[in-house]
Amino acid sequence: LRPPIPVPQTLTSPLPSSHSYRGLTLVLTFLSYTSYHLSRKPISIVKSQLHPNCSALGPNPHNDSNSTTWCSWAPFDGDNYKELFGALDNAFLVAYAIGMFISGIFGERLPLRYYLSGGMVLSGLFTALFGLGYFWDIHVLWYFIIVQVCNGLVQTTGWPAVVACVGNWFGKGKRGLIMGIWNSHTSVGNILGSLIAGAWVSSAWGLSFVVPGIIIIAVGIICFFFLVEYPEDVDCSPPLHHVMTTSEKDPEAVTSNEGPLSLSGQSSVTHSNGPKEPAEEPEAISFLGALRIPGVVEFSLCLLFAKLVSYTFLYWLPLYIVNVAHFGAKEAGDLSTLFDVGGILGGIFAGLISDYTGGRATTCCVMLVLAAPMLFLYNHVGQNGIGTSIAMLIICGALVNGPYALITTAVSADLGTHESLKGNAKALSTVTAIIDGTGSVGAALGPLLAGLISPTGWNNVFYMLIAADVLACLLLARVVVKEARGWCGYMARQRGYVVT
Repeated sequence: LRPPIPVPQTLTSPLPSSHSYRGLTLVLTFLSYTSYHLSRKPISIVKSQLHPNCSALGPNPHNDSNSTTWCSWAPFDGDNYKELFGALDNAFLVAYAIGMFISGIFGERLPLRYYLSGGMVLSGLFTALFGLGYFWDIHVLWYFIIVQVCNGLVQTTGWPAVVACVGNWFGKGKRGLIMGIWNSHTSVGNILGSLIAGAWVSSAWGLSFVVPGIIIIAVGIICFFFLVEYPEDVDCSPPLHHVMTTSEKDPEAVTSNEGPLSLSGQSSVTHSNGPKEPAEEPEAISFLGALRIPGVVEFSLCLLFAKLVSYTFLYWLPLYIVNVAHFGAKEAGDLSTLFDVGGILGGIFAGLISDYTGGRATTCCVMLVLAAPMLFLYNHVGQNGIGTSIAMLIICGALVNGPYALITTAVSADLGTHESLKGNAKALSTVTAIIDGTGSVGAALGPLLAGLISPTGWNNVFYMLIAADVLACLLLARVVVKEARGWCGYMARQRGYVVT
């Protein structure tokens, strides 16, 4: 049995309707994942301070130290500093990818509120510990590696839990648009993380980690007291996850993941007006059972390459701007936030278009196809002026993060409540974890490959990113063909043709 939600009377009185509780769920989960990403971003900002250009700071005050690296932070003061930065990134990302596959299984079987808030408190602790290395004057690589590994593991509690909470409250209707707007928490967190880290990066970089750590702990405590996991917990009706027949259609359940063809499909779920308390809770789906849901494998592999591109920008864009455009650490961090501004716009646009067309995979493919030439142009002309750089960063951010946002939100929720599950919603966390866990493998590979390739030139890094975009698009080809057939069948029926 789920533990009771300790919602105080002062909160239950003004929030009597399911609409209000939905709004509360959106706000709390938005703040939760904003703080998760806020705590991940500082490392990309601080990199340029751990190994800066010391000659630009004037004469060396320490006569007995190396004249070119006297201001760097050991052990990142050697010529292999890019490889060490890559090791830091991968310590977090590999742990995150491995932990994600396990996290979804726990998320289906533990109270989401406890799981999410506990993970946030631990994430804040390990984020702060990285920054305390500055104040404790720690120069041992393994300290920072171990902290990154622990942080990567505990941060896996976040995504399956927040997607499951939102999926429990929202039906299929405008899920793409709602979750596209909601998913802006990723970019908002990156932007705030960049600004907060940038405020202390040049003076006391340890605070660039300690302050975000305190923020995520505070938000985790708020979620523990106020997050409501299921509509049934507060006597609200659960949403429809599948399409109804015309006579009993729920206003929220308008389109399906299979395109307009599904509008003529049969009802798979009945809906009652009153609160619904099942006699016994369905069993959580197995890992292999989740893999058998149509579309899970294709979207998981697509996300692997899409997230590879996104996380390479997340971890390496500020350093790229410093090296190529020759901005300072703070200015590069501020400029890199424009990529996330574009990500917000791309996520909303992708959700809106996919809701209107019913083609989640097609929307992703079109944006990925457009992203490849834009990445090429950004690398070659993106630094020709501040105006050009701003415009290109926003466009690239929209096209790169749009498909990533759509797959990790609306697509994951669609597949986690797929009609093949026959109403069993106990698959949301597992499906979300499989998709995001596979994507996190790409998130680990991207920064690693960037660290290995960047010494040969930034052009080669961008060629790698373009190739990943193309592969992501190709992996969705089968689902795109299925959606196209659905549209053709729908148009044929509209014109009175018989489709066999």
